[in-house]
Amino acid sequence: MKNTTMQKRKSKVGNRKAGSRSQKNLIERMEHPPQINGYEITHKKRLRFTVLAGVTNSTVSFADLLDLIVLSTTAIQGYDVFDVVKVQSIEVWGQAALGTPNTITVYFTTSTGDRSVHTDTSLGVKPAYVKAVPSQKSLASFWQSSAAGNCFSITVPAGSVIDLNLSYKTAEFTAPQGTQNALVGATVGDIYYRGMDAANAATTNFPPIVGVNTN
Repeated sequence: MKNTTMQKRKSKVGNRKAGSRSQKNLIERMEHPPQINGYEITHKKRLRFTVLAGVTNSTVSFADLLDLIVLSTTAIQGYDVFDVVKVQSIEVWGQAALGTPNTITVYFTTSTGDRSVHTDTSLGVKPAYVKAVPSQKSLASFWQSSAAGNCFSITVPAGSVIDLNLSYKTAEFTAPQGTQNALVGATVGDIYYRGMDAANAATTNFPPIVGVNTN
């Protein structure tokens, strides 16, 4: 009888301990909502431009790159859709001139780049071609705001085609950045593409492709 009572007591203690361990394991295994990273809006875009008049060492800034896609708030005022930009690559095709070689050059400027010069020259009917990728350790390859200064300079003959492969991202708690140059007769709420020099479509030397909403 005594042994039976002791066994019952041990059984109750054992059950309490087992229950305590089970509850602890349940709490440790309990899932919580997963953390969220990258809540900002990101966009990767290939933008194409043509060259109306040949240029030598024409500079393009990060502010210019952010002004390529803008949202109008009035007929003359616009804001950048994105807050920061990253350059993936720059591709340039230089039109060949019969009997005269044409040279194209892309240079990542000293302040943000790696001083690398990417250049090619057309021969015969074959156009010159350059694909310039900023060094991974240069500022030109990082996310940059409009205040970051110059990104690259370019030397191209008239008739060249330029493709910018860019990544864009919004930055939380950042005030919207107005365009460097006023819009012209814009429709409020529309998104517009601008020239590679951030000028409007009527005055830019690097107009976007035909068919997109330009200003």
